[in-house]
Amino acid sequence: MAEKNNLLVKLDNGGVYKSSKWLVRGVSLELYKGQIVTLIGPNGSGKTTTAKMILNILKSDEGKMESYTSKMAYVPQKISIDWTMPLRVIDFMKLTNHINNADITEALKLTGVENLLYNQINNLSGGEFQRVLIARAIAKKPELLVLDEPVQGVDFNGEIALYNLIKKIASTLNCGILLISHDMHFVMSATDHVICLNGHICCSGTPSAVIKDSAYIELFGEHTAATLSLYKHHHDHSHETDGSVAK
Repeated sequence: MAEKNNLLVKLDNGGVYKSSKWLVRGVSLELYKGQIVTLIGPNGSGKTTTAKMILNILKSDEGKMESYTSKMAYVPQKISIDWTMPLRVIDFMKLTNHINNADITEALKLTGVENLLYNQINNLSGGEFQRVLIARAIAKKPELLVLDEPVQGVDFNGEIALYNLIKKIASTLNCGILLISHDMHFVMSATDHVICLNGHICCSGTPSAVIKDSAYIELFGEHTAATLSLYKHHHDHSHETDGSVAK
């Protein structure tokens, strides 16, 4: 069990009510330093709303939200950039943030893209851009990092590499990570605790416990659960940063 002095946030029966309906309701979770918690669920299930409660971007309309850190960083699912504007990675890292060059270099090194420091943003691949986004977030030395669908638009090997990176960040920085993802294959190997949402908590626990839960099977189907069980059983190897199997 995680030590209480490592507790970062605690949400007790939280809910958000907008436009005459509950976006999500009855959500309870705790997140500790060094822990990865993943929110899964169908579109519109309240994953991003829950994350915004945790970040204090949205105020819960019921329940109680307790924060034990102010050092939070958020990488949203979508970010608006004028791709026609000349913008180097180093310039992007400093947009809206006062981050010194040493912290920028350290963050880019941890995410494996320090060689891209002076490259144009619009020339980066999907995976490279995601790593720069994550580097920009961790350069501020957060204790809690929230990542909303971080592998969206990244190819298969890039997904593996990014999930390995997320595990490395949690371990290296000893920060808690709240991950929003629809991709359970890699959640299986990267997550300590899974919360399945569909307007409320359907089930929660370790990845292997959640995929056996009847509520999960009802949402995602027996075939998905069986495939993930097989994946977990055979995923007894590690990957290099490019997603290839380590020898």
